[in-house]
Amino acid sequence: MTNVTQVSRAKRQARASRALGLALTPKAAKYFERRPYPPGEHGRARRKQDSDYAVRLREKQRLRAQYGIREKQLARVFEEARRTHGLTGENLIELLEMRLDALVLRAGFARTIAQARQLVVHRHILVDGVRVDRPSFRVSEGQLVHVHNRSETMVPFQVAAAGAHRDVLPNVPAYLDVSLDKLQARLVRRPKRSEVPVTCEEQLVVEYYAR
Repeated sequence: MTNVTQVSRAKRQARASRALGLALTPKAAKYFERRPYPPGEHGRARRKQDSDYAVRLREKQRLRAQYGIREKQLARVFEEARRTHGLTGENLIELLEMRLDALVLRAGFARTIAQARQLVVHRHILVDGVRVDRPSFRVSEGQLVHVHNRSETMVPFQVAAAGAHRDVLPNVPAYLDVSLDKLQARLVRRPKRSEVPVTCEEQLVVEYYAR
C-alpha cells in the first residue's frame, strides 16, 4: 500500500469519525481530538436538534462503523438477535462481538478492525487449526483463534506478539483468554454486552429497525 493511499484512508476515517462523533482508529483519534466537530464549513456551528429518526440512524451507523460491516450484514444479525431469547439490543452486540475479525482485534493481533479483517481474508488466521477467510465467521465458545505458523514470522504478527497494539486497544475482555506471545486467543464464553468495548446505545439501534 502506498503512502498516498494510507494518507487518503486515514483522512476518510478521520472524516467519518468526526461525522459519527467517535474515533474509529488510533490515527483518527488524533484528528478527532484536534477537530471534535462534524466535517464541513458549518461543522463548528450549533446544529439544530436532530429528529428522533436522525438520532437512531446515526447510532446504527456508529455501530456499523465500529465493526466495519455493511448494512445488509448488520440487518441480518439484528434479525437473529430479535429471534434470540433476551434483550434484542444486547443480543445484537454480543453476536457481532463473536465475529472472527472482532475477536482478532480484541486479542491484539491487529490494530484496527480493518486490519483484522484483512488478516482473516488473507488466510493468516485459523480457528481450531482450520483456516478461515470469512471475517463474519461466528466463533463458538471454547474455540481457539490463532495465527498460522507460517505467518507468525511476518512483521505485523511479530509486532502484535510484542504487545505493540495494546497501547491503543481496550483491555482484553474477560470472555477471551489470550496468549499474545503465542498469537492465540480462546473464546471462553459468550460475551456479555457490559464487557464489549464498543460505544453504542443499542436500544436506539433496535428502535431504528423497529420503525
